[in-house]
Amino acid sequence: MLEWIKNINKELPEFWKTYLAKFDKKSNRYVVISTETTGMNPEKDVILSIGAFAVVDDSIFIGDSFEVILLQYKYLHDNRLSNEFIIESKMNKLAEPEAIKAFIEFIGNSILVGHHVDFDVEMINAALEKLECGRLKNEALDIDMMHRKLNDITDKQFSLNELSEIYKVPNTERNSSTEDAYKTALLFLKLKSRLGIK
Repeated sequence: MLEWIKNINKELPEFWKTYLAKFDKKSNRYVVISTETTGMNPEKDVILSIGAFAVVDDSIFIGDSFEVILLQYKYLHDNRLSNEFIIESKMNKLAEPEAIKAFIEFIGNSILVGHHVDFDVEMINAALEKLECGRLKNEALDIDMMHRKLNDITDKQFSLNELSEIYKVPNTERNSSTEDAYKTALLFLKLKSRLGIK
């Protein structure tokens, strides 16, 4: 009971209050996201990178994008991994709290889109919990579910590569959260049009 009272009186971070205030009106902006993580367990694993692109009125806005590597030194150290990728990458690099804060500021009240997006959302929620914030409030659309709805498929899930082949979206050699977010954005535009989503 005391824990509950403590949580009610807790002062929320300023960036989180600003984020919550944006939900008074509905957004016409979609943000297509992809995360690269250390594994599939939001309780134990961490986010290594986030890539995202804004989609408005059937167009991907390359200039309205987000790309960051999260400096997870503890993970690298505990797993005896080299930080060669971090050093060599030209992507923006931030500690997890700063990266998550910047990501929340980027998405605002946009509708999130992803491939198995519930997992990305859970990973971000786990990072937000460490910052003593609430959970994401954004609506979310999953391109795998959109494809299955379009084709009335209930018994199979599709990988990003399988969806890319079905909808003739070129696969790239380089595999990163940003590449995956861009590929997902292209797939989203095709599915959005076929499903008649505005």
